[in-house]
This record gives sequence, C-alpha cells and structure tokens, in this order.
Amino acid sequence: MLVRRGTQILLHEMRHALIPELPLASGRRADLITLSDKGEIWIIEIKTSIEDFRVDRKWPDYRAHCDRLFFATHKDVPLDIFPEDCGLFLSDGYGAHMIREAPEHKLAPATRKSVMLSFARAAAQRLMMAEWANGKPLAIDDV
Repeated sequence: MLVRRGTQILLHEMRHALIPELPLASGRRADLITLSDKGEIWIIEIKTSIEDFRVDRKWPDYRAHCDRLFFATHKDVPLDIFPEDCGLFLSDGYGAHMIREAPEHKLAPATRKSVMLSFARAAAQRLMMAEWANGKPLAIDDV
C-alpha cells in the first residue's frame, strides 16, 4: 500500500485524476489508472518485490488499455529488472519520483472511448458509495 500511496500523491501533484483497481475490458485489473489533464491514459503496475515482478506475466496486456505504461516500486527492489520500454516510479509511501518516462503508444479511438467510459462510471460509482458511507453528499472540494 505504501508504494501505491506515494505514487498516488505524486500523480495527484501532476494533476492526474486516478482510480485504483480498475477492471479492464480484457478481464485484467489495473493497479492504478490515471487520466492526465491532456487526456492521456496511464496505467501503473505496482511491484513490491523481484518475485512479484517475475511471476506476473500479465502486465504486457495493459498496453492495449493505455497511452503510457509504468511500473511503480520501492527502494528495496532493483530498478534494472523493469523493462526499458516502460516508465518507472520510485515510491516511499510519502511521495514518489518518476525515474523514467514511459514511451507513448496512442490508443485507438474506440479503445480510448471504452476506457474513458469505464473510468468515468467507476469514478461516479465510487463517489456515490463514499457519499452513502459518509451519510452526506461530498462537495467537489472534498474530493
């Protein structure tokens, strides 16, 4: 959770709207998916150990659902295990640093629309659930 939290803090500072654990059309689930202020869709795959990276072979599938693909990890994981053709964040739980920018691979318009609709529907559903749990409507300033 610390890697996720630190990465979320940095992405928020970068003016990205983000959602954790978003189901994708492929049946996979993105650890973090973001929408930049320029409309780019990023997926960030979180890895907390060498073994976590080695046993997970589903991450290449995420490229079909984003404009840029990143990994996020912490200082105890060697950075050289991550592929050079993916971006990389280093997180400590209180923030993160972008170690490497991800190359852009633009989504097809139909895929972009599908991902954007999933993102918007999930965000709206989660906001409604937060309001119900809180017992009062959330103002935009609360988000």
